[in-house]
Amino acid sequence: METLKAHGLILLATFLIAGSFIASANVTGQVHPVSLNLLRFVIASACSLPAVLLNKRYRKQIPSVFPRSFIISFFYCGYFVCLFAALLTTTVINTGTLYTLTPFITALLSVVLLKQAIGLKRTLVYILGAVGTLWVVFKGDLAAFKSLSLNSGDMLFMLGVLSMCGYTLALKLLYRQDSVVVLTCCTLMGGTIWMALAAIAFGIPLQWNLLTPGDYVNLLYLAIGTTLVTSYLFQKASITLTPNNVTAYIYLSPACVAVLDYVVNGITLSNTILFGIVLSMVATFLLQAMSYLKQK
Repeated sequence: METLKAHGLILLATFLIAGSFIASANVTGQVHPVSLNLLRFVIASACSLPAVLLNKRYRKQIPSVFPRSFIISFFYCGYFVCLFAALLTTTVINTGTLYTLTPFITALLSVVLLKQAIGLKRTLVYILGAVGTLWVVFKGDLAAFKSLSLNSGDMLFMLGVLSMCGYTLALKLLYRQDSVVVLTCCTLMGGTIWMALAAIAFGIPLQWNLLTPGDYVNLLYLAIGTTLVTSYLFQKASITLTPNNVTAYIYLSPACVAVLDYVVNGITLSNTILFGIVLSMVATFLLQAMSYLKQK
């Protein structure tokens, strides 16, 4: 039952993250993305901190939890910093393509760090998932896929992909029966520090005064829905699931974005995109089923 609940938490997080793409597109482009993400972490930290400080049992855990959360947040923020730095010289399509490597790279790292074997069947399913995801990203246009070319920005984003893999693995390796509420809060506070350091290192002005009321509405969703809540969901589920289980849901991300785009903006899903969504769903289901059978 706990395993089923954990899968439900990750699936919910996947949909919330998909919604962040729509919300991000609605935020004014006058403010640098690193500054926006710093504000996301500030808001999310401010929302979570009172729940920890007002509880004596939670407060006592902060000194032992924060150092490990600070490491976890380094990988979490590393992904965002690499993504936005890479987008200065590459495209969203390129980053979306490279992101499909995350589940397989996580599986390879799990072999080394967690002694979890992959096997030929699982490798083939990872390939199927990548094909399904890429099918949605390129809308079934093989010519567009063939024209894909990588540059220095893409190499930088690969560091971001490795950071996301590191984030998932760190959640598993650094968990010590901590309260997930405290772990989430400390991770968000650590993220605030790392994003502030990134803003200082790159000389990025805050310019939060340029944001409109509509921008703040979208930022509240990004801060609470896709930073605070998803951090909690990922950390809660990672206690039960393996990093391979968690990252397998990445294959559903483009599908979730397409579905939400249909629901929110009324953008029709073509049969071509639906085919890619089905492939992604099948691959995700097979990866979860294989992990379950292995545990049995």
